[in-house]
Parts: sequence; C-alpha cells; structure tokens
Amino acid sequence: MKRVENWSPKDVSDWLNKEGMPEYTEALQNLDGPALLRLSKVDFQMQSLSLWSSDGGEQLLQRRDALRIANQIEAQKNGHANGHVVGIPNGTSKPQRNGTLEGKGFKGEMIRISMPTMETTRCSFPTEWGKTGIAFSYAIVCFVTTTVVISVVHERVPSKEHTPPLPDKFFDLFDRVEWAFSICEINGMLLVGLWLIQWLLLKHRSIIGRRFFFIVGTLYLYRCITMYITTLPVPGMHFKCSPKLLGNWEAQMRRIMKMIAGGGLSITGSHTMCGDYLYSGHTVMLTLTFLFIKEYSPKRFWWYHWLCWTLSAVGIFCILLAHDHYTVDVVVAYFITTRLFWWYHTMANQQSLKESSQSNPFSRVWWYRLFQFFEENVHGTVPRSYQLPFSWRTLHWNRSVMYSRLDIQ
Repeated sequence: MKRVENWSPKDVSDWLNKEGMPEYTEALQNLDGPALLRLSKVDFQMQSLSLWSSDGGEQLLQRRDALRIANQIEAQKNGHANGHVVGIPNGTSKPQRNGTLEGKGFKGEMIRISMPTMETTRCSFPTEWGKTGIAFSYAIVCFVTTTVVISVVHERVPSKEHTPPLPDKFFDLFDRVEWAFSICEINGMLLVGLWLIQWLLLKHRSIIGRRFFFIVGTLYLYRCITMYITTLPVPGMHFKCSPKLLGNWEAQMRRIMKMIAGGGLSITGSHTMCGDYLYSGHTVMLTLTFLFIKEYSPKRFWWYHWLCWTLSAVGIFCILLAHDHYTVDVVVAYFITTRLFWWYHTMANQQSLKESSQSNPFSRVWWYRLFQFFEENVHGTVPRSYQLPFSWRTLHWNRSVMYSRLDIQ
C-alpha cells in the first residue's frame, strides 16, 4: 500500500472518487498526499473549499483520518515483518507473545484504536423510505382535511350583497386584473414541476422528501384552523361562489372530490367554493417550493435561484392583483411558511436540538415528537449531492452512479 505521504495529486483524486466524494476533485485537483494530511476544518471555512462542502468537510476529514490510521497500521505491520518494532525506543521494551509491550515506560496492555469507517459515515443519512411514506400520508390527510374544511366554511360565508368586502390598502392602490390569478397558478405549477425534477435527482431524496411532506402538511393543517375559526367575507364583488348545499352531504362529497381531482386550482375549474382566505394556500406553495429549491441546489446556480424567486414573487403579487385574497392572507401565509421552514431546518441541522431538555424551547412545540421520529437517524446537514433516479440506474449503460459537485450557502 502506497503511503499517503508519497501520493501525487492524481492519487488524491483517485482516492476521492473511490470514497464516493468526487465533488471535491475539482477543488482539490492540485492537492498531493502531504497537503491532504494537513487539511483541517479551518481550510473548509475558506471560500475556495466552503463552496464544495455542506458539512464543513467533516466527512472528508473523517475518512482522511481513517486513511492515516490505516497507513500507520500498515507501516507497523511492515516494520514487524522486517524484524523491527515501529515506534519503540531501543532497549526500553520488548514485544511479548500476547502482543503487549513490557519494559521502561510501557504498561503491559493492548491499545485499541477506534477508526471511523465508510459504514459509519454512510449511516449518517439513512434512506428510511418507510418514514417518508408516513410523511407523505400525513400530507395527504392534511390536504383532504383542508378540502373538507373549505366545503364546511363555504356554507357559512356571508353573501357579498349583505357583507361587502373588507377594506384593503392594496386594493385601494391597484385595480383588479382579471387574468392575474391564472398567472399565479401557472407560476405555482412551474415551481412545483421544477422542484419535483430537482427532488428526483437528489441523492438523499428520501430525507428531503419527508421534510417537504411534513412541512407542507403542517402548513395546510394550520390553514384548516385559521379559516375555520374566522370566516372572512369575499375579497371582491367579482367572486362567483357555488350555491350553498344546506346539509346535502352527498353533493358536498362530490364537490370535495372534484376539488381534490383538480388540485384545488381555479384554472382547472375545480375550485368554485369561497371562504378559504385566511391564509392563502397559493402563497404557501409559491413560497415553500422556492425555499426548498434554493436550500437543496448548489449556490453556483444563482441564475436558477433568481428565476425561481421571480416566479414566486410574481405569483404572489398576482394573487393580490387579482383581488382573490386579502393582503393579510398573503402576509400571514408568507410568515408562517418561512418560519416553519427555517425552524424545522435549524432543528434538523443541530444535533443538540433533537434532544428534549429544559434548555431546548423547540422541544415544546406540538409536532416535536414527530420531528424526532423523522430526524433521529439523520446526523448533520444533508449534503446537496445528486445522482440519477433509482429507476435509471438499472439500465445496462449506467453501471456506475455519477454524482455532481456539492455546494453550500
């Protein structure tokens, strides 16, 4: 085994590829063996390396340390094979049959060296598709519950003739544009489509998927509560709400199924009910998809981030321009969505926040136990690494998994 001290830059690149970390090969293309051994966490805080790592170089440094120890053990084995005992001063000790050392300054006991292995680092981000399925089921239940609550709230929305729209400063400044809400929904579908494609290409899609399902499900569960406890009048006289069914549950179920089948979108003709104003579900999806797209894509794709931000911002503006939601609906939706996203990821990225204690206020939120269940086996920040979808890897021409480079904000 060639000693690391004698490695060339090509040897380092080969080792990175062998260890499943090809994302570092470009950044470390001029690094030889001695320089690899000198790498430290401080180096990964510099801009030249921080852009390629999502864990501060922890994974690479662990495997480098394992490599260093393996080289030392190999060197000791070679020393014994040549009739020498490596690292033992002459005349101070002698090896015994049981493998211990005796003599001046040495105790007769074995020393166990703990080595980090690839299995240890790989299990930091287990797939656990079962948990992802539970999160998906949770999101579906919350979506269906939201649709049922919308149907219930629709029955008690006051007519616009008896209760006119509430005053809104945005409506005073901008006249209604009829086609604006269609632009909002088109932008939303584009963002969802982009996020779906990006999610399919992520290496750790199971972990990221259950985060998305849990957060979006919780946001819609909150929405059920807010629109049920406070029913606002329609935001404009242009609304054409479906007639009230007055307890006809069979007709209501058909209306609910129609809304679910159409994705709750107005452009599909499935959303004809009124009352789901506080807060805006369209704003939730426009904001949340952008946050996930930006969080789990490389920083060097700044043009992609700006495109998605523009789609999100224009979509939210069009909601207000169409006068289909009060401004407070949009503001509350944006606030709740961003805070839940940031809180969840802060907790997920800090191991100390995954433990219940008096010093951890996050452990008092109602969904904390569910969060612990989803994140208990995830250690560290999930890398932004990519690979071809699982179904593609079964093709004969794709015998090896190729990964793209990592990035971090």
